[in-house]
Amino acid sequence: MRRRSVPLGVTLLALQVVIVLATVCAAGLMAAKLQSDRIREAYKDRMLSVAESVARLPSVVEAFDSPDPSATIQPLAELLRKASGVTYVVVTDHNGVRYAHPDRRRIGERVSTDPSTALSGQVFVGTETGTLGTSLRAKVPVRSDSGQVLGIASVGILESELAADLAEDLPELTGWLAAAALVGVLGAALVTRMVRKRTFRLEPAEIAQLLETRDAMLHGIREGVVAVDERERLALVNDEAVRLLGLTEDPTGRPAAQVLEHGGLLDLVLGGDDVVDRPVLAGERVLVANRMTARTQGRPVGVVLTLRDRTELHDALRELDGQRTVTEVLRAQAHEFTNHLHVIGGLVELDRKEDAVAYIERVGGTGSVTSGILGGAMADPALAALLLAKSSTAHERGVALRLDPASEVVTRTGDDALTVLGNLVDNAVDAVRAGGTVRVLVRSGEGGVRVVVDDDGPGVERSERGRIFTLGVSSKAPRGAHGRGIGLALVSRVVTRRSGRVEVSDSELGGASFDVWLPEAVR
Repeated sequence: MRRRSVPLGVTLLALQVVIVLATVCAAGLMAAKLQSDRIREAYKDRMLSVAESVARLPSVVEAFDSPDPSATIQPLAELLRKASGVTYVVVTDHNGVRYAHPDRRRIGERVSTDPSTALSGQVFVGTETGTLGTSLRAKVPVRSDSGQVLGIASVGILESELAADLAEDLPELTGWLAAAALVGVLGAALVTRMVRKRTFRLEPAEIAQLLETRDAMLHGIREGVVAVDERERLALVNDEAVRLLGLTEDPTGRPAAQVLEHGGLLDLVLGGDDVVDRPVLAGERVLVANRMTARTQGRPVGVVLTLRDRTELHDALRELDGQRTVTEVLRAQAHEFTNHLHVIGGLVELDRKEDAVAYIERVGGTGSVTSGILGGAMADPALAALLLAKSSTAHERGVALRLDPASEVVTRTGDDALTVLGNLVDNAVDAVRAGGTVRVLVRSGEGGVRVVVDDDGPGVERSERGRIFTLGVSSKAPRGAHGRGIGLALVSRVVTRRSGRVEVSDSELGGASFDVWLPEAVR
């Protein structure tokens, strides 16, 4: 049968009570010892003072020369004993024979303890056992006017009386200790209650199970989760968020400013408003971020970001936008094509075959870059395929895509060049009107790749040339929930990573010119 564990509240309370009682008992023992030492020191001082007073009394010193010293010394010793509250005052001669003693029958007898220390002229203070019992005593030599040791003045108090004095103080001390213990126990109960409230009355095993479940859920979901506490430090980063942010290790505990990019996720964290489905860039990855302020009992305690990878969706949206435009262009061209067929049919019916052939040649031009690509030095099949696809799309939208005769590709350009070229061509085609022209120059060699895209559109204002590479900035109309302004931001990220350059200027065609240089990637 499984043994039932002791509840956390009982364990906490029991441990704290044990600690309080142990501390109070230790403090009580220490206080009792200090009080006992204080009492002994007080009596030592009193006995030493009485013994010195007896030894220096002129009447006592003179009595040593009289025929019966005891007759003079005994009454004085009793008077001083009763006045000082000590157990006894004993006076002896230089042989240790008593001249004064509380029990008169002991007068004339030799003392039961060793008197040699005092008879040698030294003061003795200590505990000895005599005829009256164990006592704390002080022995002082009695000296003549010439300094000769005549005898001993011994003053003492029984150890039982010292214990009785200590016992009188113990009830008060015990009361204070009991009060301290009671306060400690009450405090322990309050602390236990507070801890149980903070832990929602959960047992340690339940807390551990909740943490394990939470970690398994957070690290198992396909969305990135980033939690930032009120000190702007990363409190949680799950596995998907680590992947999406391009991190090599779990950054939990580090400041958010050291991990998240300025101008993107960091601005979301530091912003005061919650955000839903905002596109951001993490490196060159397109993410959709949601920001929510985490609150506990109505008080903000941090920020939670959820991240979804929308890189493929972004590309799909661009393709869908292009297909929609192509569809509209094809719909318009269908009407135009019908008109062309009518003209050709009329010319055939009139038996004017030469005019019909001339008319077909006049309206049948394509304006693609196929001949330029096939005739030029294109050593990169991926680049050639990209230009052919973009040429076809541009043609369907009524835009002529031309390949600059100076283009020369003798090596493979790589994925970065394809990303830059594709985004620049898409933006240029979007910018020009039907009947416009986009010109592309691509040159690759040992040093890197140069991409230049010119168009005859409206161009880019000088004041806007620094902003257009910022995420979300676009001169075109918004497109759905995911907006625009991502393509040029990606171009900027690629150029920065490759330590290249990008320049925006006025084109010879009348619109904008984008000139990008990508050095060879370091391997």
